[in-house]
Amino acid sequence: MRRAGLPFDVSRETSDKLEHFADLLLKWNPRINLVSRSTLDDLWARHILDSAQIYDLAPHPVTHWADLGSGGGFPGLVLAILGAESGSPKKVTLVESDVRKCAFLRTVIRETGVSAQVINDRIEDIPALGADVLSARALADLPKLLAFTERHLSADGTALFPKGATWEKELQDAQSQWNFEYRVAKSKTEDGPAILAITGVSRV
Repeated sequence: MRRAGLPFDVSRETSDKLEHFADLLLKWNPRINLVSRSTLDDLWARHILDSAQIYDLAPHPVTHWADLGSGGGFPGLVLAILGAESGSPKKVTLVESDVRKCAFLRTVIRETGVSAQVINDRIEDIPALGADVLSARALADLPKLLAFTERHLSADGTALFPKGATWEKELQDAQSQWNFEYRVAKSKTEDGPAILAITGVSRV
């Protein structure tokens, strides 16, 4: 089934779960500001589709996918919903320090029936996750994300970071502090932004 605006086919069950997630976000957003109000009219393109495009960049099958700073569930909850039927990722961990946002994430997980764990803590304070795939959206600049990556990504894992139009500048800054391999996938939802797929992270 293809929802209006979805650039890929999903089952009716997956489409229904994405719709329910979107409805819950619209219901909760006035209370806890999960996403900017100015983006609500374009919720599917700006947040859901923007998150969904990350899914196919991962080296499936994925055993453990960890999403850092999950906030309103982007991209982590979208990825958990997309992978629910295929079983990849097998395990999803959402890390979020804000108690209210964690309550929202757990509500979506419960009401959609997807399998995901929510950790309510600071990324710096939790034990190493050893994730096969790591993601983070609108969380920090690339040098800081790579510090998180060094701690939480498995040695042969892949980090997937959507970045804005200044991604090339962030890449240059990161290369002065870190050794890593990368590939660039241009965003399918906006001109300018890109998704960086990063492996082999170590300090210079």
